[in-house]
Amino acid sequence: MKELSIFVDESGDFGSYESHSPYYIVTFVFHDQSVDITKNINHLNDKFSESGLPDHPVHAGPLIRKESEYKNLSLPERKRIFNFLYNFVRTADITYRSIVIEKKQLVDEIDLHIQITKQLSAFLKENMDTFMQYERIVVYYDYGQMELTKILVSVFNAILNNIEYKKVIPANYKLFQAADMLCTLELLSKKAERKILSKSERLFFSSARDLHKSYLRAIFRKRY
Repeated sequence: MKELSIFVDESGDFGSYESHSPYYIVTFVFHDQSVDITKNINHLNDKFSESGLPDHPVHAGPLIRKESEYKNLSLPERKRIFNFLYNFVRTADITYRSIVIEKKQLVDEIDLHIQITKQLSAFLKENMDTFMQYERIVVYYDYGQMELTKILVSVFNAILNNIEYKKVIPANYKLFQAADMLCTLELLSKKAERKILSKSERLFFSSARDLHKSYLRAIFRKRY
């Protein structure tokens, strides 16, 4: 049975526009299950094991900002963790698509729902021939935002008839962690364009130029 896995993560919330959270981003990571990425996963696990650094689910945003479980780690240690996952995302045979919405352009709160629905629907319809090749498509999400969960179920079920859903435990799926990182990189790209990178982001990546050269340029080749 030909199967496609789709891992979904988001950045932002469904509230009104705030200057500290100007974008809402949904990222979809696609993995054809006939393509074996076990070596990539094992390599990532080995990197953590050899480094002696904490091997818990990587959350890119807090990692960059030195928050939560990363608050006691040095900048070099945090960058090593980031690079472990980044290199996994860059080299694994996966693709991704991000929906990026600037919340400042929205008039009403419902506009965010409408934009996500329209853009996801258009993407699925544009690539219908590809998706119809799969007998089974499994959408993985952690149900972190019920508004997004409802949109995903509504849109996928309306367009495709071979959809299943699984609730993700981040520690169990490297590709869900990949979706989290890709959300963060897409957000950083937009912030760099507008010259609004935060102090912690500038410290972590040195400059917008280094961010693009060392990370964004390569990762954007994975876009669907």
